[in-house]
Parts: sequence; C-alpha cells; structure tokens
Amino acid sequence: QLQIVESGGGLVQPGGSLRLSCAASGSTFEDLGIGWFRQAPGKEREGVSCISATGRAINYADSVKGRFTISKDHAKKTVYLQMNNLKPVDTGVYYCAADTFGRCPDSFAVLADIADYWGQGTQVTVSS
Repeated sequence: QLQIVESGGGLVQPGGSLRLSCAASGSTFEDLGIGWFRQAPGKEREGVSCISATGRAINYADSVKGRFTISKDHAKKTVYLQMNNLKPVDTGVYYCAADTFGRCPDSFAVLADIADYWGQGTQVTVSS
C-alpha cells in the first residue's frame, strides 16, 4: 500500500520561498508519476505541477511557470516543489498525488482522475 506524506508548508511573506516535499513509501518510487495540486478556501482544486516516473515529462500551470520547480530525488523517494516569488494567490492546501503508471499528462484534470493515491495536504499561506 502506497503512502504519501507532504511537508514543508508554512507562513511566508509575499516574494518569499518555500520548498514542499512529497515522500512516498510502500511502493516502487521509480514507477510513480507525481503531481501537485492546491485548493484555496472557497475555490476548486487546481493542478500546479507534475513529473513523470522517468522525469522526462514535466508540466506546470501557467500561473506558476517561472516561479515553481518540480524535481525528484530517487534516493530519498521524494518529489520536491520549490516555490519562489510566492504571491498571496498561491495560498492554499497543497496536495501530492501519485499515478502508479508513472504518467504526467498535459491536462491536470486528467491527472486528478488517474491518480491512485493522495496525501493529506500541507498548508501554504502567503501573507504580509
């Protein structure tokens, strides 16, 4: 049984940075496609970024391109989301999702449908 645990959230001022971690256990990490989603209060969940099992496919939402970077550390079985130049609109609960077929599709809606496992989320608050 795959388990996913997010960490690294917190309170940061606008313009600041955070690095979120998504640690996976109980399955073959190398086979997993991993995606990050977020949900702000009163808003629908939206896709942020994903990375395929091989790392060759990476996708970002337009709203975070140039500011967020996703990466994989196979030794630590962890996917990171480096978030720079954070804005108040980035506030929300950030969730990690895993696809056991290793995919990172162009559509985050598709990724949300195909993801097999989800973490509990980590809160990110960007405020002065």
